[in-house]
Amino acid sequence: MSNIVVLDNGGGLIKAGHGGERDPAVVIPNCLYRPLSSKKFLHPTTTLADTNEDLTSAAIRRPIDRGYLINPDLQRDIWSHLFTSLLHVTPSSSSLLLTEPLFSLPSIQRSTDELVFEDFGFNSLYVADSPSLVHLYEASRRPDGLVSEARCSLVVDCGFSFTHAAPVFQNLTLNYGVKRIDLGGKALTNYLKELVSYRAVNVMDETFLMDDVKEKLCFVSLDVDRDLQNARKHGKDNLFRCTYVLPDGVTHTKGFVKDPEAAQRHLTMTDGATPSQAAGMKKETDQLEVMERTEERKKADLTKNEFDLTNERFIVPEMIFQPADLGMNEAGLAECIVRAVNSCHPYLHPVLYQSIILTGGSTLFPRFAERLEKDLRPLVPDVYQVKITTQEDPILGVWRGGSLLSSSPEYESMCVTKAEYEELGSARCRKRFFR
Repeated sequence: MSNIVVLDNGGGLIKAGHGGERDPAVVIPNCLYRPLSSKKFLHPTTTLADTNEDLTSAAIRRPIDRGYLINPDLQRDIWSHLFTSLLHVTPSSSSLLLTEPLFSLPSIQRSTDELVFEDFGFNSLYVADSPSLVHLYEASRRPDGLVSEARCSLVVDCGFSFTHAAPVFQNLTLNYGVKRIDLGGKALTNYLKELVSYRAVNVMDETFLMDDVKEKLCFVSLDVDRDLQNARKHGKDNLFRCTYVLPDGVTHTKGFVKDPEAAQRHLTMTDGATPSQAAGMKKETDQLEVMERTEERKKADLTKNEFDLTNERFIVPEMIFQPADLGMNEAGLAECIVRAVNSCHPYLHPVLYQSIILTGGSTLFPRFAERLEKDLRPLVPDVYQVKITTQEDPILGVWRGGSLLSSSPEYESMCVTKAEYEELGSARCRKRFFR
């Protein structure tokens, strides 16, 4: 087989590399950006968290909106830069394994095929969905595990644009059982922007900055009512309060957490803390008081260049579990999983509940899996066990599954070649991918 390019084309990040390798060679945002210092849109060459460039109020153009390709011309521009400048591949002598969101419209599928075969001239294409690749990778990692032996799992993909609960059986996604929540990392960042802009400082234009705040400071609460009460406390009794420093464009071009140790204090709280744990929390608070006295930390609003976060830290991820609290007509993640399982044959129910796999960047919030299990347990019959596994790297899990698939002997026979596409057209070729 010729050189195989594996491309996980997400709404937030593009993961790309050569088939057969463990990790992608390139992970970049799927967008063009224009910092205030530039007059034209630029291509990211690395994840923007790793760059030293000042991204304050940077404008962004994305080819994918709400999970679907809406701007093929922009996607062509991004892919062209990716293939020529970053991956250094020749499409005409390469095969492409591409991931595509579930339930993609035929018109979008047609645009994708035109990009692959007509604009770039790849000699063959295989289109896969994320859940089947995640299942394949997890089954190969644990050959003796339940996922591998039962050939069945429930993949929960919390991505940039939306969240899917997808049953997978014999490495095929059961489309009739897939349930979706129209919430993902982008919606969480936007909600955090609104909260901070209303309570502290206007950050509605600071997408990259607020992404960083969300990833560094947000966490999932195991007891929301208790944590809301604790977040109202003043001074050092409030374990959630932390300060984020905005970039000033002179001494530092990136924002940062003012006191990283203080930002981790919430981890000392557990669900229904015992007296000994409470004593440990008191000791932690006393140590912090000494530390604050010696360092003489500044107050947050002194220069208007920083802001405090308290209950925003856990209210934002709470959207995934209780969207109705924000007035959204959506089921929470636990209910979404139950509905997905109930859509399948009853014989599969016990296996699906025991093989829930979490993937996607939004599952990286601390305590995500514990909270999901806590919400899920009352909804699941007592005779079934609930076991939730988080991928070792939820962001790269789909790409690694694609890399594994491209190494299989059957891969070449599963692809659609350029000659078949030119003869039969997009719609006929797509039937080969069971879509």
